[in-house]
Amino acid sequence: MPEREEALEALTRAGLNLIQQALSIYDSDLKLAVWNRRFREMFDLPERLATSGADFTETIRYLVERGEYGPVDDPEQAVRTRVAAARTFQPHYMERERPSGRWISVEGAPLPQGGWVTVYTDITEIKLQESLLRARSEVLSGEVLANAERLAQANRALAATNGALEEAQRELTEMEARTRLTTEMMPAHIAHVGRDLRYTYSNRRLSQVIPGRPSDILGLTGREALGDEVFARIRPCLLRALDGEPSVLEFTAEDSGTRIRSAFTPDRIGEGPINGVYILSMDVTAETQAREALIQTRKRELTAQLTSGLAHDFANLLTVILGLQGRLERMDLSEEGRQLVAATIAAARRGGGLLDQIASISGKRALNPVATVLARFLSDLRLMAGPTLPDGVALEIVMPDPIPPVMLDAGALQDAALNLILNARDAIGGRGGTIRLTARAVRDTWIEILVEDDGPGFSEPALEHALDPFFTTKGGVGSGLGLSMVYDQIKLAGGTVRIGNRPGGGAAVQLRLPLRRADEPAAPMLVLLVEDDPDIREAVRGMLRAAGHSVIEAASADEALTLIDLPGVGLVLSDVNLPGQRSGLDLAAELAARTHPARLVLMTSLPTGDARRQRAEALAPVLAKPFDATQLAACLGASA
Repeated sequence: MPEREEALEALTRAGLNLIQQALSIYDSDLKLAVWNRRFREMFDLPERLATSGADFTETIRYLVERGEYGPVDDPEQAVRTRVAAARTFQPHYMERERPSGRWISVEGAPLPQGGWVTVYTDITEIKLQESLLRARSEVLSGEVLANAERLAQANRALAATNGALEEAQRELTEMEARTRLTTEMMPAHIAHVGRDLRYTYSNRRLSQVIPGRPSDILGLTGREALGDEVFARIRPCLLRALDGEPSVLEFTAEDSGTRIRSAFTPDRIGEGPINGVYILSMDVTAETQAREALIQTRKRELTAQLTSGLAHDFANLLTVILGLQGRLERMDLSEEGRQLVAATIAAARRGGGLLDQIASISGKRALNPVATVLARFLSDLRLMAGPTLPDGVALEIVMPDPIPPVMLDAGALQDAALNLILNARDAIGGRGGTIRLTARAVRDTWIEILVEDDGPGFSEPALEHALDPFFTTKGGVGSGLGLSMVYDQIKLAGGTVRIGNRPGGGAAVQLRLPLRRADEPAAPMLVLLVEDDPDIREAVRGMLRAAGHSVIEAASADEALTLIDLPGVGLVLSDVNLPGQRSGLDLAAELAARTHPARLVLMTSLPTGDARRQRAEALAPVLAKPFDATQLAACLGASA
């Protein structure tokens, strides 16, 4: 490779030596980088000044001392002046007479990466012709000759300037291309509209931020590009920007369900006129889902702090009441007395059920998403809800298009859907009618469950307060926790709940949950199962083998460490609480210290608030007991 580079350098040098003009290239530090033989010959330079790295200042000093620039009073000042002019890196053209009487033109142009390229041309013959023309011409006036000379010199200077302009234009073109490439790579829609609200620039990302909208929108109006609904939302922001007021707007595109954050910045330079609006739009759906889930979790934690003490005291009181009423029930009472006791026991039990519902709202409940086939889920829902419906009330469950397996907390969604179906049943009452449940995917962003009925619909107070805890329109029959529990469960999962009335009559409740596709099941591997309870170990072993995995077992951390280095161990599935001196947490720390390649999943029955469970969650994925084969497979697939 070095030989090839030397050969290429020799060919380049030979080519430069064929040029009749003198040429030199100095880098940004004014060190000689490239030159040809004509450069050394023209100025009769010593070898030390015609070699790679020769200093420009030393070359100028050599030429000044030889009288190349004529007589000078202060040679060092003359050197400093010429070096300072060179460091400005400005294009120039000049003509000068050398001490030998010959004339040269000097044309210099800066390089984009810094430095100079300079071409020296011997124009003595041209100057002789101009002198002969002046001497021999008796017709042309001196003024015409002078103008001709100035014109020739101007043409040569103009040619040098044109070269510099072409280089600047090339650099601007490259800069524009890099800017466009950068904007095209950004995960946001960047655009500009003029004062007529027509797009004059777009980075072709609109369809990714708002699914269903076109990518090529240059020349379109905002309404044409975005549609009536989205344009109506952003139009006030555009008008404010045209008045000089920047703003940020976050809104939901109803057609796609996408949450969008847009910033509007006036196109204005200094105090000049406003020429349009720059728009930056991003899809913040995932961020909003996470934020809503976090807010709901914080609300639950605050409610838990306020209600846990009261719930505990009421539970104790109800326990005492039930105990006393049980003793009365076993006594020889009259019929009326037995009825009073039975009513008291029923009321106390209902109070216990109410406390359970409060606990389910305010307690710390973790999501338990599993791979769910919605068609099977809806079939099971029909089997559960059907027997609760009276004659005259029909249940229709449809899914217009197939939906691939998704990650859902199926238990929570089932509770929510059953609650809505039972509410619809109560609303229809004895008049009869139909309950329709429709499940569909919305733009690969949401799973939507829509429950509609033929009842009277929501009243105005219900539309305003139906999602509030303890609000009910059923008098003493309802607890007022049904819809609030639905709201709580869906919001915890990062979803939304909307209630309303159908145009033709009846209520409509829309649930939307984030559409997260189920992970592929983990590939078969050798699993080290660490569990001290033989019954649990046997059950989990069966689940793993049914999924195609091979299993070796250990009853303690010490026993697991003797097996961990067996060839092919790809996963360690360990309980947190283990007998002996080492727990599952210690086992996890030891595996990390050894940098063992096997993945680790911890399983536990500890509650979410327990410090040991929190430590486990910081070390590895945690599988909460009890779990079934589907939950186990989902956990192993997610941790792959």
